[in-house]
Amino acid sequence: MRNPFRSEAEAFRFVLVCVALFAAVAVAGILGGGWAALGVFLVLAVAVAVYVKGEPKVDERPVWARRSGERRRILVVANETVAGRTLRGEIVHRSGSDANVLVVCPALNSLLRHWASDEDAARAVAQARLGESLAALAEEGVQARGEVGDADPIQAIDDALRTFGADEIIVSTHPPGRSNWLEKDVIARARERYETPITHVVVDLEHEGAAEARASAET
Repeated sequence: MRNPFRSEAEAFRFVLVCVALFAAVAVAGILGGGWAALGVFLVLAVAVAVYVKGEPKVDERPVWARRSGERRRILVVANETVAGRTLRGEIVHRSGSDANVLVVCPALNSLLRHWASDEDAARAVAQARLGESLAALAEEGVQARGEVGDADPIQAIDDALRTFGADEIIVSTHPPGRSNWLEKDVIARARERYETPITHVVVDLEHEGAAEARASAET
């Protein structure tokens, strides 16, 4: 069965709303009796319904029709591996000289800092990684643009697809055993959620670092 929530953060917000709703009803019942509790429940239920209905909807399975002559659109989603040579090589290989590339780097943050709206540090780190990746791609002849995305990679893809009609999605992770995204089945969930073709690129930063160290020692 498909999870009705787009992200863990969204599910957590729903739980908080439910707790707040029941707490308000309980307090109203204690202070004003049954009718007061019922009135508070109805008012809050209507407010929640209006809020949910008013949220912008995302097509969970976007199908983007490309007109003849239009450049291919490639969406890249990566965090710590965003500047990896393996990912960069894959982007260069798939984009060639005729593609519109958008690189999204989710701003990873602790749950406590996220709910405290303290995301400046996480966004700064993501922005620095993103800048390094875009500069390296430019050296390879790929003119890509980038943006910092939601901490949840699935939500980050949802947000990007609202304005960027991707023909292909590339998701980069650490190797199995070292990847938080793989532990959360991000690749499988994304492939179930979107019809857009998804390429999974594994980037071993430790291996790449060791290779660069050997190359430097030999020169």
